[in-house]
Amino acid sequence: QVRLVESGGGLVQAGGSLRLSCAASGIIFSMNYMGWYRQAPGKQRELVATITTGGSTNYADSVKGRFTISRDNAKNTVYLQMNSLKPEDTAVYYCKADDRRDGYWGQGTQVTVSS
Repeated sequence: QVRLVESGGGLVQAGGSLRLSCAASGIIFSMNYMGWYRQAPGKQRELVATITTGGSTNYADSVKGRFTISRDNAKNTVYLQMNSLKPEDTAVYYCKADDRRDGYWGQGTQVTVSS
């Protein structure tokens, strides 16, 4: 069965950094596009960053230059390095895998940025 488990969330002061991890199992990881999404209270879930099977990346304008998505196919893990965090980044962050037929979601990890 497919399982995506996020970790690394927590409470951090504005300007600080966190690195999120998403460990995948039950999929052929190297054949999946991976993405990070987030959802703040009262707001819709939004795309934060994506990375293709070939390593090409894309970012939402709101995080470009501050966040970096990467993947380690040997570890079946995708990461989101978050620097210069702002209170507006506070949200539950979700990992998603997509093999062009099916999509799978993790359970989410809470990121809270204090001012």
